[in-house]
Amino acid sequence: MNPPLLHAEAVDVRFGGVHALRGVTISVRPGEICGLIGPNGAGKTTLFDVLSGMRRPDAGTIAYDGTDITRRSPVWRARHGIRRTFQRQQLFGQLTVADNLVVARDWRGGARPTPRHRERAATVLHACGLDDLADTYAGGLPVGRARMVELARALADPPRLLLLDEPASGTTAEERLRLADVIRRTAEDQNCAILLVEHNVSFVMDLCSRVVVLDLGGVLAEGTPAEVHANPAVREAYLGTVAEEAERAHPAEGPDDLGRILS
Repeated sequence: MNPPLLHAEAVDVRFGGVHALRGVTISVRPGEICGLIGPNGAGKTTLFDVLSGMRRPDAGTIAYDGTDITRRSPVWRARHGIRRTFQRQQLFGQLTVADNLVVARDWRGGARPTPRHRERAATVLHACGLDDLADTYAGGLPVGRARMVELARALADPPRLLLLDEPASGTTAEERLRLADVIRRTAEDQNCAILLVEHNVSFVMDLCSRVVVLDLGGVLAEGTPAEVHANPAVREAYLGTVAEEAERAHPAEGPDDLGRILS
């Protein structure tokens, strides 16, 4: 088994009297898609902030490709292959979709986009099914398409580690299928390590080979989707609540993928 590309060890974060992360240890290997789930307030986005360099932990270390990067900046991490999307959409609304991808490579030099940057943007747009939106301004896109543009921008400069925060939020079933396909191909074809936070449990269980569950700032469970699903503590703390909420939201639809997973 390949050594982890990312390894966070005993990470603690406090906000005054609130203990947001409690000794969290997590790792992701090249080519792996790992899911991170848990109730609201479990610490998922705080952990992403630590991994991406936006927040320094109060304790613990972050290793990337065997090197301690705990004190490295977000810019350093981005330029060394760590890419992140956000729970709230962060597109450049006054730029076209194609230019949103081009700017992701601007740091590589030159005041103006090079033909190579344009070619790479076109290749990624095609892979993400966004050819028809290349010249559309990003600010007017519906949520599902905007999510895919965010993913495409993260892929414009090939990542080694991809941190995806709620990538399926607001998407249709068809959009989620395409999104999952792009994520799988990124992991397989580019040997990219992928860690994703997602409330859509069905999406996580179908896509990820390993799942980590956070609760109250700590790791509650870790394992394959089947192992996590069968864990009584996880069902009590999170999965049972998700199933109840889904049933209340769609009482007339009968059992869906979520019901199948949680049954």
